[in-house]
Amino acid sequence: MIVDVKSPVPSDIEIAQAANMRPVREVAEDIGLTEDDMDLHGKYKAKVYLDVLEKFKDRPNGKYVDVTAITPTPLGEGKTVTTIGVSQGLAYIGKKVFTCIRQPSQGPTFGIKGGAAGGGYAQVVSMEDFNLHLTGDIHAVGAAHNLLAAAIDNRLAKEARWSTSFLAKAICPDDEYTPSMRKRLEKLGIESEKPSDLSDEDKERMFRLNIDPDAIQWRRVVDVSDAALRNIIIGLGAKGDGPTRQSGYDITVASEIMAALAMCSDLADLRERMGRIIIGTSKPGGLRYKRPVEPITAEDLNVAGAMTVLLKEAIMPNLMQTLMGSPAFVHCGPFANIAQGNSSIIADRIALKIMGPDGYVVTESGFGADCGMEKFMNLKCRVSGLVPNCVVLVCTVRALKMHGGGPKVVAGKPLSKAYTDENLELLEKGLPNLLQHIENALKFGVPVVVAINRFTNDTDAEIELIRQRAKETGAEDAVESNVWTTGGEGGAALAQAVVKACEKPVNFKFLYSDEMSIKEKIETIVREIYRADGVDYTAEAEAKIKLFTDMGLSHLPLCMAKTHLSFTHDPTIKGTPRGWRMPITDVRASVGAGFLFPLCGTMRTMPGLPTRPVFTDIDIDLETGKVMGLS
Repeated sequence: MIVDVKSPVPSDIEIAQAANMRPVREVAEDIGLTEDDMDLHGKYKAKVYLDVLEKFKDRPNGKYVDVTAITPTPLGEGKTVTTIGVSQGLAYIGKKVFTCIRQPSQGPTFGIKGGAAGGGYAQVVSMEDFNLHLTGDIHAVGAAHNLLAAAIDNRLAKEARWSTSFLAKAICPDDEYTPSMRKRLEKLGIESEKPSDLSDEDKERMFRLNIDPDAIQWRRVVDVSDAALRNIIIGLGAKGDGPTRQSGYDITVASEIMAALAMCSDLADLRERMGRIIIGTSKPGGLRYKRPVEPITAEDLNVAGAMTVLLKEAIMPNLMQTLMGSPAFVHCGPFANIAQGNSSIIADRIALKIMGPDGYVVTESGFGADCGMEKFMNLKCRVSGLVPNCVVLVCTVRALKMHGGGPKVVAGKPLSKAYTDENLELLEKGLPNLLQHIENALKFGVPVVVAINRFTNDTDAEIELIRQRAKETGAEDAVESNVWTTGGEGGAALAQAVVKACEKPVNFKFLYSDEMSIKEKIETIVREIYRADGVDYTAEAEAKIKLFTDMGLSHLPLCMAKTHLSFTHDPTIKGTPRGWRMPITDVRASVGAGFLFPLCGTMRTMPGLPTRPVFTDIDIDLETGKVMGLS
């Protein structure tokens, strides 16, 4: 450990600031990287160039471990703590290990949840850098996203004001096509060497996008929880202030650009993904010529190249370290409700090559296994071609008692005695939630290890009951984890179980095939993972499914947008409900990211702030310059 372990455990920020961190040059040198492979950002963090994949291309991959969890309480069950703790445990027992996790948004950092660097003696450091800006990747995503938003409203305004001939001369003043314009020519099936060659009809098709203001899906983003911006009217004021229409803001990590960044394989792939982003559709008809409704993309708006330029640094993963001094990549942070909720494919690929066949890469999938793990398997692994060797499923006695019918758990309020006193009967009633998650993971053909994140009031009898029932259901083992209190040493037993599980054969398989229809994919996930009896579609969802099928998008995988607090669409329903149906209220397309996302009930993409936000406690010590109150 690069910090002394103390009891009682100090605050997370006190532990992080007491760490004797290794210079990132040393961390990099240990894993075979040189300064030529990195772009240093100070002494303790660095961007790693993507061409290191070429450097290690002939090296076999390391073992690949995904850490997920049962359906959590609103307090969380320590999944990130366990992810880092498993890595520190592997380092403690002498294994080569790389941690790959998401970068947190300022929304939870300053809002309800606090930071996401782990906790106790299982952290990625420095905590301040991790939670506050890091190397600016989220801001780059926001800049690219809002550039596209500005391009949309600018195009609406200019098309309303100018003739097609004027638009053509303004967009191509030198009578030459840009690369984006040539892509649009190809899309429309028009052969032309220069704009002046176009017929009047083709000129209108090329330069008048005819965007339908009511069909625009692209909102703006900001990386704070600001509920007042969820729904807004833009364009108020003078005529030059743009067209008036209803819009809104999402939090930056909910941007499709963040999801695409996490799914891309290299800069060329990212450029293609930016161009494929659909912002809405055209209106039927045209000024003089009848035109069909067509999807409008960022490429059509000639902005995809500039968006990619803004992301050219953000595509590089950020190298940091755990409290064991072992390497960690912190890269991307796609929203776990409406996007994949996993860190980047690029970071995983680089880490797996660096580790080689004797090493381990431990990553984390957002929220419970019905959300993050399902997306890790069906989305991330489908795109990356990587196959996991083991799933670590985190549970707590507290959460299982809640699923057994225990009193409501509320952040900031004391826990009921039902959670602090031994109660095997209540625990037994809640265990089916864990067992269903185990069964779900096994459907992908991957060995499962249960990590029991132990709290002070948990008893040996409760831990043993979980262990027995988990193994009976097919888990390779169920091991107590004490990484929060003792770091790597407290994760050693769990790490040993992971090593054994990774030696087991893997018969990996997806839950559905690309060739299945959109409805078949939805119903497979709903039936196999959530255990609902069926699906009910709204008229809007039915229309979107037909539209996307007609557009040739039915081959895309799904990213189910649902609450993480229940197997159902209703966060108040706990346990393992049966005899219910899943409502699909809408289906949307993230073509740049490469998936469709059905909405299960209502889903917010801009969180709000509590009465007492986390930022209340955050300040700076003016004498030392240290951050205070970060949690």
